[in-house]
Amino acid sequence: MADRTDHRPDPEELLRRVQAGERRERRGRLKVFLGYAPRVGKSFRMFDEGRRRKQRGQDVVIGSLQGSLTPDLETILANLEVIPPVREHHAGRVWDVINLAAIFRRHPSTCLIDGLAFDNPPGSRNPHRWEDVEELLDRGIAVITAVNLQHIEEKQDAVERITAKRAANSVPEEFLLEADEIEVVDAPTEALIGRALDASMPDPRQLAELREMALLLAADVVERQLQVYLDDHCIAVRWGAQERILVCLTARSNARAMLESGHRNALRFHGALMAAYVERTRLDAADRERLDANLELARQLGAEVHRLSNDDFVEAILDFAREQRVTQVFLGHTGRERRWWEPRSSVDRLIDAAEDFDLRLFPHREAR
Repeated sequence: MADRTDHRPDPEELLRRVQAGERRERRGRLKVFLGYAPRVGKSFRMFDEGRRRKQRGQDVVIGSLQGSLTPDLETILANLEVIPPVREHHAGRVWDVINLAAIFRRHPSTCLIDGLAFDNPPGSRNPHRWEDVEELLDRGIAVITAVNLQHIEEKQDAVERITAKRAANSVPEEFLLEADEIEVVDAPTEALIGRALDASMPDPRQLAELREMALLLAADVVERQLQVYLDDHCIAVRWGAQERILVCLTARSNARAMLESGHRNALRFHGALMAAYVERTRLDAADRERLDANLELARQLGAEVHRLSNDDFVEAILDFAREQRVTQVFLGHTGRERRWWEPRSSVDRLIDAAEDFDLRLFPHREAR
């Protein structure tokens, strides 16, 4: 079994982790209700969560309300304190802006924020409402909020491909990945179709695709939470909620089979595909041409391409795989990998070290 003691974090990394842990201790906790389509009931779930917390004795206030209120919501809100927004006028438009100063003075234990993706008027303290939420969290106030998948910035292209519509406002995915808790409001698609009042509701196939995307985003948040825990406790094992496939490329390998297999698996498991090669200083023109062709194929298949620098091929791959939390490594071999002066081949060493990932070998002949 490979010795991992040489992969302990250095003092600067340990200090960074301690400081990050202290910041998390001071910060308020963030819970996000994520809807995958309009009218799934995410705002109702958010306010109902606030009602239940107040019943348990927590100090809960509402920092923002959006849209018209249903009778069910009015019943819930009647028992919750609302901190009125600041009403501002700009360019002929009326804006309701979260009254941060009033919430800071009141300093509740929990604040409910609806309409997370809304923008603030020009000249405001923060351009975006999610930045207001960041300030509340930094003041030690827990926040419960709600947002639809269509408003997640990095998902907007995919949502537009499915629905042919694009939301005007957005929230960066990184904000959601910092959440302490995320809950997908998983209403059945049949119920959504039944409650639609117009043609704006996506059809059943579109709803199924959006639901899958929301569940995968929630899995990414869980994976981030897991990695924070592992880092805080100096646990080197890199478990993950998502498949992360690494294809190792060389100038002499026939990479097509590996890349196409990796591409199929990444699509099947909604995972990430990466391709990496270890820099070599002495490559002739033919080898460089073959390597460039392999890298171009990797890019065409949607892989992230990484250049690694290390005199030891195995150590370069292992370090990168640990850093990127890789779950599968694809490696080609000719059956003649070991050089006469090496006690063990690169393949043997990778097999011995493959504690945190699966290793798949692709036999092939060396390119001539």
